[in-house]
Amino acid sequence: MSVPDATHRIVALAERQHGVVARRQLLEIGVTPSMVETRLRRGVLAQLHPGVYAVGHRQLRRDGHRVAALLWAGPGAALSHREAAALHGLWQAGAQIDVTTTRRSRTPRPGVAVHHTRVLDAGDVSRVDGMPVTSVPRTLVDLAGVLSPQHLANALREAEHLRLLDLRAIEDVLQRTRARRGQGHAAMRVALEERRRRGLQLTRSILEARFLALCDRHGLPTPRTNFHVGDMEVDACWPDRRLAVELDGWERHKDRRAFQRDRTKGNELLRAGWRLLRFTHDDVVRRPAETAASIAGFLADA
Repeated sequence: MSVPDATHRIVALAERQHGVVARRQLLEIGVTPSMVETRLRRGVLAQLHPGVYAVGHRQLRRDGHRVAALLWAGPGAALSHREAAALHGLWQAGAQIDVTTTRRSRTPRPGVAVHHTRVLDAGDVSRVDGMPVTSVPRTLVDLAGVLSPQHLANALREAEHLRLLDLRAIEDVLQRTRARRGQGHAAMRVALEERRRRGLQLTRSILEARFLALCDRHGLPTPRTNFHVGDMEVDACWPDRRLAVELDGWERHKDRRAFQRDRTKGNELLRAGWRLLRFTHDDVVRRPAETAASIAGFLADA
């Protein structure tokens, strides 16, 4: 491979990964070991972690350091704990970047906090901005082991505000990771029980219950709830009519990522041949007759 061709491939790879590349990736795209060494000596590649380099300079944004931590941790690793919470909008990131991996050979690096696990289920990992990140339920369970009770309660409240809190999914994670050491699981169960004791139930569940009551009271067919359409979950729907409903609680204004996620879901449903209605808390509670009439009209048109 010629030097210009190697340079082009390195730059193209770095542009896709926030300015960071791994040695194994360079070898996979045909860059020779001698070319890597030459660029290291000249400062074109700057080592961040063993086998992980910044291209051109070390002045990376946070996403660049996140990618570097993931590349160093190896295949199957995911951003987790505070880092995942920050990406989901639940909590602020820590000074170090948290990474969870099944590889026991990985020990903490400057700027990287390593968390080991026996199994990282596919269902425990999602993608945010193209990076593998622990899912919201897994992230909340992980946070229980590193945050104070008050801060954990705040993170749970934030998840509820963003309509990301799923108590059943949290229970599933607790069950799958029941062999974990430490007080995290006990702290999470205390936090969940405290929410139940105070009557702070899942906003979505309250709205769903009221919406189902509205449908029953106005003679509408009983909808399916928490129904999956492909990879998307909708709050309620009538699959045979391909009509879906999303229920928006009176939580705080969503962050940009949640706003974009809602719009993407709506577009994907339309592309799949579904129609989508959105109702607020006030639509369900204060304007039930108008809401029911709107649904009835769409069901009749199906």
